[in-house]
Formats: sequence, structure tokens, C-alpha cells
Amino acid sequence: MTARGPDGLVFEARIELGGFLLDAGFSVGPKERVALVGPSGAGKSTVLHLVAGLLRADRARITLAGQILCDTARAVDLPPHARRVGLVFQDGALFPHLSVRDNVAYGARARGGRAAEVRATVERWLERLHLVELAARRPAQLSGGQRQRVGLARAIVSGARVLLLDEPFGSLDVLTRDAVRAELRAFLDEVGLPTLTVTHDAVDARVFGDRLVVLDHGRVVQEGRWEDLAAEPRGAFAAELAGLNLYRVALARGSGLREARVGGVALHVLAEGLAGEVYAAFAPGEVALSRERPAGSPQNVLRARVTTLLPMSDRVRIRLDAGIPITAEVTREALARLGLEPGVEVWASVKATAIRVYP
Repeated sequence: MTARGPDGLVFEARIELGGFLLDAGFSVGPKERVALVGPSGAGKSTVLHLVAGLLRADRARITLAGQILCDTARAVDLPPHARRVGLVFQDGALFPHLSVRDNVAYGARARGGRAAEVRATVERWLERLHLVELAARRPAQLSGGQRQRVGLARAIVSGARVLLLDEPFGSLDVLTRDAVRAELRAFLDEVGLPTLTVTHDAVDARVFGDRLVVLDHGRVVQEGRWEDLAAEPRGAFAAELAGLNLYRVALARGSGLREARVGGVALHVLAEGLAGEVYAAFAPGEVALSRERPAGSPQNVLRARVTTLLPMSDRVRIRLDAGIPITAEVTREALARLGLEPGVEVWASVKATAIRVYP
């Protein structure tokens, strides 16, 4: 873990909750946007709660803008209201009995801000987030996107030095999500606060992550720019985000065309300077499907059974069982021509040159 500057967030914590263990560390730079991604149950929301002070870690050191929020070795553990952390949930977590204006003002008032200054700040942010016409409404009268904006305004007005967004678009429909996503990105660019966004959505991860941190089973398994993770994913979730087939294989020694085994299946790959346990990845579009064994000599031809069809606009992703799970991608025309449906047996071919091998 490397700190990225005195004004950012540095997180290192260990906590055991029931049978789950989180032991992770990472950082967010002063104006950096980081997407914290991973499968359900990986510990993403637990991280946010630890930063916000809603959970007490067994061992932790968490700093923000150079200030210690939590250091168990020094018996320092600031209460949530003293941390100046803006935690924004999917629905904004607003007070249902308060108006939009009073919800936005709540945090600043609770911190003892001067009434005139709080009013002026509230009105400024209501205007900047296009909430003036909604100021007298209660949360039940707002859409999901509107409640989210109110939650963001409240976090900013309360003096937050970092924004923590927990699945910000999970409660929004597809049509609303794109508009709110663009609006929120522009807002974050303008505010310039360090932002940590928890998401499992690939689009959100790219839009709101200058850098991605992949969490799995309570540990950071990979971090870096989207381009780096997409090129060389190192786990099932990162591979799913990148849309790749990924395997941990045993690569035979030698050079040129070699055998890489995963389970009881042998893949033939081209690799230089590598041997032993390595990763092998290829895109679904590199998988050719046919009902008859293909002529010629593609280096990898596997008998497979269709398990699932996943429609995607004008294309369809095909989940296959070939002794190993494989995802292929075909046009709707090819789907109909091949008569593909769950249970159908096919041949799946992948050229050795299409398989990327890396340590």
C-alpha cells in the first residue's frame, strides 16, 4: 500500500465479523477517484463503514488529509461526526420527516455552524445541484436520482473531506442511470474531493475510477488503472469486468507453442520466458463455434455444451461447459443459424495466438 499525498485517504484495517475476515489496505489521492469493486460479500461496504467510523476494527490505521481517524495502536478512534466523511448511500439515507432543505443543512447544523453561514451554503449547493425547486419537498416525494443529489449536497455542506459512494446507481432504472451518472461525474470533477465509489458495475467503475481496487474475500487482489486491469486481470471478478475468459494454468517449460493445463483440459498457447503457474486469458469474440468439428488445424478445439444464453443488444454471449467454463460471443444471426440453445453440443475453437499468457 502506498500513500498518495497528505490530503488523501490512507486505509489499512483488519476486522473479523462472524466468519468473515477483512484484511486490506489501499489509498486514495487528494483529488483522485477510486472505484472499489468486487463480488458480493467481498467486504466493500465494510470498508466504507470503517472509514466513516460506523464499525470498529480489530486493527486499523486510517488517515484523511494527514489527520488520524483511527489508529488502534495509539488508541485513537474518532467518532463519525468528527471525521468529516461524506457517506452517500443509494437512496441518500435521508431523514423522511425533514424537507430537502433541512436534510441538506442537517450535518452543518449538527457541527455547530453559524446559522447565517449554514443557510448561505445550503442555498448555494441547492442551486448547484439543481435542487432549489425541490427544497420544500420530503424525501418520499423525490425520485431516486433526486434523493441521491440531496445526499451529496448534505455531505458537501457538512464539510466532508472525502466522498464515499455506496452503489450510487443500484436503485435507479437504466434510462435514469445514464443521465445521473453523467451529472454526478461532472459534479465530482467540479468539487475535486477524493472519492471512493463502491460498485460492481463495469461502466460505473470506468466512469468513477481513475484507479480500481479489486477486493475479494476481504483482501485487495489487484489495483490499477482500468486499462491495466482489463489487459491483465488477476481474478474472476476483474476478468468479468473486463469481459474476458480467464484461467490459472500450469504452463509446460519450453518455447513457442506449448501446453497449458487447467483442470483436466489442455490449452495450447504461445509464450516465451514463462513456465509454471501463469494466467491465460482470451476474449469471448475469439471463440468460434460450430456444430461439426472444424476442418483445418486451429490449435484449440474443445467439445462443449451450451449452458446459458445472455442476450446483449445485437449479440449474444454463450456460456459453455467444455470441462472448463468458456464464454463465447456470436451475432443473433449466428445464434439462429447454429440453432444454439441450452443443452446443445458444439465445438469451440480458439487460436493459440488469441490467448494472452502472463505471470
